Amino acid sequence: MRAAPPVFPTISASGSAAVRSAPPSPAERGRLIRKLESIGDVSAEEEAALRELPVQVRNFPDGRDIVAEGDRPAQCCLILDGFACRYRLLPEGRRQILSFHVSGEIPDLQSLHLKTMDHSLGTLSDSKLGFISHADLRELIRRFPRVGSLFWRDTLIDAAIFREWMVGLGRRTAHQRIAHLMCEMLLRVKAVGLAREYQYPLPITQTELADALGLTVVHVNRVLRSLREDGILRVDRNSVSILDWERIRKLAEFNPLYLHQDKGSLP
Repeated sequence: MRAAPPVFPTISASGSAAVRSAPPSPAERGRLIRKLESIGDVSAEEEAALRELPVQVRNFPDGRDIVAEGDRPAQCCLILDGFACRYRLLPEGRRQILSFHVSGEIPDLQSLHLKTMDHSLGTLSDSKLGFISHADLRELIRRFPRVGSLFWRDTLIDAAIFREWMVGLGRRTAHQRIAHLMCEMLLRVKAVGLAREYQYPLPITQTELADALGLTVVHVNRVLRSLREDGILRVDRNSVSILDWERIRKLAEFNPLYLHQDKGSLP
């Protein structure tokens, strides 16, 4: 795993950390469509409208806030390329990571209806982000109500993922928590076309894993070493290789129902 970056300086999407970039490529726009197609139907006309959405593209470095708790954003963030997380900072500075997000996802879609951010969203790698105004999203939903239903379904699946994480934090062992997360991330990355069989990018540190799973960094390190020695899982600097899908799935007691990937399939 990579070295831990500084903890999320607060720099808005219009701040100096963000560098304007070239328009999104067809492949980058296509990841959002693949994500939506994994949870529902997208017509040719709806796909064309999604591909034509006005997007302001900016590059963010690793470890920067995209939007911070207390902000009132007028746009949503599509991850074109990169990795991000939602998180909360406690008053004494301790961090709880609430969720991880991959290319093709819009992790702050709820800001369309919840005006003030109750958590922060930050990058976990150098990332290319596309910002879509709320006005443009509302116009898209007005023209294509079924796309609005897919966005609503996506936020409901977010809630299902939160419930599954709560079960993990409350009742699973450290080995199960890590194994379950690795199974989940494989299917989510696979849905946007970025997994190669049982290998996928995961540019996060052991500290970030610990902050997400309620473990110490030392414990995370021991579990990862144990899973590698047992021939179940290998985590390298920026990627994960699941060495034995059936064993890790059994260890994690992993049931993908909560992801509601109606068109998806297990590896």
